[in-house]
Amino acid sequence: MTLIPNEIRRRPGDPERPEPVVPAAAGEPGSSPKPTRRQRLSLLDRTVSPYLYVLPFFLVFAVIGLYPMLYTGYLSFFAWPRFAAEHGRAVGWANYEYVLTDPVFHKALVNTIGIFLLSSIPQIIIATVVAALLDTGLRGRSWWRMSVLIPFVVAPAAVALIFGSLFADKTGLVNDILTGVGLPAVSWHGDRFASWTAIATMVNWRWTGYNTLILLAAMQAIPRDLYEAAAIDGAGALRKFVHITLPSIRATLIFVVVTSTIGGLQIFTEPRLFDTNLQHQGGANHEYLTLAMYVFNTANSATNPYPRAASAAWLLFLLIVAFALVNFFVTRAVQRRSAS
Repeated sequence: MTLIPNEIRRRPGDPERPEPVVPAAAGEPGSSPKPTRRQRLSLLDRTVSPYLYVLPFFLVFAVIGLYPMLYTGYLSFFAWPRFAAEHGRAVGWANYEYVLTDPVFHKALVNTIGIFLLSSIPQIIIATVVAALLDTGLRGRSWWRMSVLIPFVVAPAAVALIFGSLFADKTGLVNDILTGVGLPAVSWHGDRFASWTAIATMVNWRWTGYNTLILLAAMQAIPRDLYEAAAIDGAGALRKFVHITLPSIRATLIFVVVTSTIGGLQIFTEPRLFDTNLQHQGGANHEYLTLAMYVFNTANSATNPYPRAASAAWLLFLLIVAFALVNFFVTRAVQRRSAS
């Protein structure tokens, strides 16, 4: 049988068949050139540089963040001093039992949760509303956006001095206003709920603008076409805010809620500086002693200070994780419900 070449067997009108391409050997004409040194460095820069850029943060975090946290967890199971022959022995969960049964710790726990609720919830609500107002066609928007950050720039000590004068028990401006309208004066340092309110006011005044700018940045990233389409359908401003703005900033809102939770449960500076008589360490009867202040006071006590302070610090850490997870899941569920 005689083999007929393809060129002869192909009839007129048939499509041309591409000839198979045989890869050229290295070094032969038509082979891909060997990458140059600059190309190799460019590839190395794209693959390795991102890790080198973030490496310093993780190194610093490991030294001043992760290691102290792990060491306090280790120290909480021992007596103090750790390496002394007569005291450096393992005590198991004794330090945790002491902290959990301490009445002062119970007061600090209630105070911390109370101040957290009075500060974080109004703070997030006000920040969201103010961010929505700044996202509209407001005159002088740049000036208003910069002005909301001014309280955050003020030093915490200055904030405490200002609000300490406002909420002074006898000569404070707030009490002068209350007595001027016929209401009784409030003992801001002696009444438990009043002290929570004063400290939460300081926290809200300082951090609301910061959270406002974060939420505003998320709102500005929302496509304007969504609002225009909603306006054509007859949606009002409130309906746009509920059905477009809030679902679109869900991730940012969850971030703000989690960070506010962490900061609210770790509050230390405001109640510490609010205490005009520092030897009380949170009020004469611990009216506004927080968990962070309890850790500080325990570390400066006379009996087994650092292990008990480490135990209290880990209990505070677990409380923050629990609240952050609850806030995360609740916020996500609410946002999903509003989006649907």
